Amino acid sequence: MSNESLNLPVEAPVMVLPNAVLVPNALLPLHIFEPQYRTMLRWCLERDRIFCIGLKKPEAEDSAPANFFAVGGAGLVRACVAGDDGTSNLILQGLTRVKFGKVTQAEPFRIAEIIQHASECPNPVEAEALGAKVMELCHTMQKEGKALPEALVKKLRYVHDPELLADIVTQTFLQEPMQQQRLMEEASVSKRMRLLIRYLQG
Repeated sequence: MSNESLNLPVEAPVMVLPNAVLVPNALLPLHIFEPQYRTMLRWCLERDRIFCIGLKKPEAEDSAPANFFAVGGAGLVRACVAGDDGTSNLILQGLTRVKFGKVTQAEPFRIAEIIQHASECPNPVEAEALGAKVMELCHTMQKEGKALPEALVKKLRYVHDPELLADIVTQTFLQEPMQQQRLMEEASVSKRMRLLIRYLQG
């Protein structure tokens, strides 16, 4: 799918965070308090409500373009509550993976060109088999005491799309941002599944 089919803009604001990845279909709660991001949020809410999350590279001192990963997540502001002090609490829903291109604006907040980082699934049968293995591991973790919301358990029961399954499991079971980032960057659904299985087993 292209930017047009997803109704994505050709460029969007980018919020760089040191410990958060926006996985497609996930809901990411954010507290907006820094002046640049408060300005960014107002700008987004007046337009298409879309901005991106980029992960800051480990040991990077600032959020310059070279210091955050080139693949991130584009998200839609689903809910936003403004406080009396000018801060806001919001829920950002992941839409898709994107590659960041040229930075077209640096101040008062960063805007970059974006293009969808589309998934590839040339062998659906293989991806489905790997998905079954992922589900097996999830059930094992649940039996071993991993507490899961009932709504999530029901959702996993009816998910048959390997790509969607990988995203849900990544968001639910993986807490390490660098592992999530590696899965965000992998275009192949089968390779993504294999990597996810490795992380779950580890």
